[in-house]
Amino acid sequence: MTEVLFYTFAEDPLDVARRVTGKAHAQGKRVMIHAPDPATADAIDRLLWTSPALGFVPHCRDTDALAGETPVLIGANADALQSADVMINLDPAQPPAFARFERLVEIIGQDDASRERGRERYRFYQARGYALTTHDLRAPARKT
Repeated sequence: MTEVLFYTFAEDPLDVARRVTGKAHAQGKRVMIHAPDPATADAIDRLLWTSPALGFVPHCRDTDALAGETPVLIGANADALQSADVMINLDPAQPPAFARFERLVEIIGQDDASRERGRERYRFYQARGYALTTHDLRAPARKT
C-alpha cells in the first residue's frame, strides 16, 4: 500500500519538491511530479534546471518523447512512467493514480488555504487506511 508523506508548513513548496525529487533520484527512484497546472509545471521545471547550481536531476515533461527513458517526469499523466516509485503532488487535490506509487509526497504551504486543503487530503488518505507520516518543516533540524 502507498505510503503518504506530508511535509507541512513549507516556506517554499516548490523548493521542498525540488529537494525531495533530488533525494529520491539519488536513491535510484523514478519520480512523477504531479503538476497539472502549466504555471506550476513550468516553475518546477525551471527550478530543477537551476538548483542546485552544481547538480542536475534529469527530467522532462510527461508528454516529451523521452518520457519513457527519463527518471523524473513533470505533468499530470502518471501512466507516462513505466515503473511507479514516488509521486510528488503539487496540486491542491488528491492526484489520480497515486495508489500505484510506493510513496506519495504531499507538500503543504504555510498559508491558511494550503493548510486547510492539506487537512482535507490527510483525512481522505487516513479514512482509506494509508500509512501517513508528517514532517513539520518548522521544527529545527536535529544534529546527530
